[in-house]
Amino acid sequence: MLRIIVELVPGGDDRRRREIARAHIGNVSDLADLSDYAVWAREGENPIANSPAWEGRGSIEGRDRRQTVWRLIERAAAVAAAAARKG
Repeated sequence: MLRIIVELVPGGDDRRRREIARAHIGNVSDLADLSDYAVWAREGENPIANSPAWEGRGSIEGRDRRQTVWRLIERAAAVAAAAARKG
């Protein structure tokens, strides 16, 4: 499983950091060369974007595991963005 934690760090001051979003990405296909993943994501209320807190699930199918992890995160972010629109 990969865990992605998004933190806001005002002015770079680590003492003031706070988590604003989180996602978990889990391989559900026994680490096959082309793998499928379950994605769970959530985000807290965002007064700047005027959006409520939300939580959602989705999937990624047929991802080539030989790609960089950032491609997986990109696809997971797309799943999360779609869940956020459903909010």
